Amino acid sequence: MERLILHVDVNNAFLSWTAVDKLSKGGTFDIRTVPSIIGGDEAQRHGIVLAKSTPAKKLGIKTADPIYFAKQKCKDLLIFPANFEVYKKYSNALYEILTNYTDRIERFSIDECFMDMTGCTMNYNSIMDIAKEVSARVFAELGFTVNIGIAHNKLLAKMASDLEKPNKIHTLYENEIETKIWGLPVNELFMVGKKSVDKLRAMHINTIGDLAKSDKNLIVKKFGKFGLQVHNYANGIDNSEVIYTKQKPKGVSNETTLAEDISDYDRICEHLLPLAEQTMYRLRKENMSATVISVKIKTKDFQIFSKQRKLQVATDSTKEVFDTAKELLQEVLKNKDIRLIGIRVDGLVDNSEVQFSFFDIKNRDKQKRLDNAVDKIKDKFGYGMITRAGELKRKK
Repeated sequence: MERLILHVDVNNAFLSWTAVDKLSKGGTFDIRTVPSIIGGDEAQRHGIVLAKSTPAKKLGIKTADPIYFAKQKCKDLLIFPANFEVYKKYSNALYEILTNYTDRIERFSIDECFMDMTGCTMNYNSIMDIAKEVSARVFAELGFTVNIGIAHNKLLAKMASDLEKPNKIHTLYENEIETKIWGLPVNELFMVGKKSVDKLRAMHINTIGDLAKSDKNLIVKKFGKFGLQVHNYANGIDNSEVIYTKQKPKGVSNETTLAEDISDYDRICEHLLPLAEQTMYRLRKENMSATVISVKIKTKDFQIFSKQRKLQVATDSTKEVFDTAKELLQEVLKNKDIRLIGIRVDGLVDNSEVQFSFFDIKNRDKQKRLDNAVDKIKDKFGYGMITRAGELKRKK
């Protein structure tokens, strides 16, 4: 199965997160719209610029400028101190959204993540549709934008996310390397620093394409193992894995923004079923069951309503969760026009700890066999290769 990697990169993270945090606490304006920076203490003339707004950039203020010089370029410059507790909060919130799509996530830095989406295209038409949904959800739910790169390996995904900013989605597949990155200056290649650039330019290697087409043996002789690595990178070669730590989830959720506002209960249920399917598929992969089920809706005017129910017996059954979710939806919907529907399961317990009565086991055995059969087909042939009958009406 061909690998699919996403690289998600927060646009101007420190300043964006500060702006969102201030707005959430009653701020009257968005600091991203005025000359502002994240840096040293405004009362003291030391420190450097860590992040800058677009208006500040237009005034010639650069990252790593001394605060004193930045103030000279704009006397009304707004300066905000770094706050890593705020950054951690929004970094974690981003990560939580990404876990709705895969559990194979590498936190490359506080504002960057790699997502291994291999076999996780689910009910989407393409990986681009997933990227678009991730981008839209991050902005709608968290208030900041991201760039997303799509490729078959980590290197190209990262380089794709850097092609044009902000709030963009780019692909960089092997057949796009020559047209999209070979014409870029060699310093744009990942891992190539200033000292290496000077040496490469002395060899008349000025672009990524020059490096890609150069004699590999000559580059290795000049730079050693590092030379082999950057020569491979220039040709889009990278076999590194998405490195992630497997953790037992505290909850599993999934939601989707609808293509149009819907108030009809039956139509919304058609969207609820694949959400339940995906959520419980992920839960069964963890060998866990849920004791709490909740449904969330967002109306066309962005109001959020939710309803939850605690079960008497933990379950990992798609049908049981879907049936409960339908009841909760009926309670919370009440003719509202909704733009987003979501489902979440909490109160998770390991299946080895779940105790069923003989009556429960007998009633659930048939559904358990069905869930297991569906899961095996999805594992072998890909998530989207089988769909439950309830989804056929919507897909037609």
